[in-house]
Amino acid sequence: MAEVKTLAAAVRSGSGKGAARSVRREGRTPAVIYGGGDAPETITLDYKELNKLIYAGHFLTTIFDIDIDGRKERVLPRDYQLDVVRDTPLHVDFLRLRPGSSLRVDVPVHFINQDICPGIKKGGALNIVLHSVEMRVPADAIPDAITIDLAKADINDSLYLSSVTLPEGCRAMVRTKGEVTVANITPPAVVEEAPVVAAAPAKGKAAAKPAAKK
Repeated sequence: MAEVKTLAAAVRSGSGKGAARSVRREGRTPAVIYGGGDAPETITLDYKELNKLIYAGHFLTTIFDIDIDGRKERVLPRDYQLDVVRDTPLHVDFLRLRPGSSLRVDVPVHFINQDICPGIKKGGALNIVLHSVEMRVPADAIPDAITIDLAKADINDSLYLSSVTLPEGCRAMVRTKGEVTVANITPPAVVEEAPVVAAAPAKGKAAAKPAAKK
């Protein structure tokens, strides 16, 4: 299950670009919490803390308990805006998570036992087709990742999504019929050596004539 982190917030008064700029001048980032059957709620977050969380990775699959003046809302980040020049956070959208609800998320794919994979040990390479899988998951049990074991994968083997054991309550959102390839083990590349060609005599130099018999 995805880790749950606590994030302090404050209620934001006012709306529009002017109010947002004022919030940013104070070292905070505007955000909104929506969904769950309640009206959207505007809040502000500490800029430095938010920036660190975004660049730590997995921000959009991390569940947060947002503490708003002592009241907590469990949420999942759904989107964020970065400054086009400085790459700093400008705004964040959070989705409320209610017990028993589900949502769509992209879950990363992790691979284990690459060091003992028969195909890789023979010189093959792991070709990853899907780095993440869109899934419908319980709102209170979002998986960190789905794991694929390469311990028995040989050259030319394909690893299909249908063979992966998904976490309980999770379902892959597959849009195509038939097997969905997550990765495969490709054979080692074969480099063909160019044939050796005898060098032609240099221009302007005649071939030596045999000596005349006396």
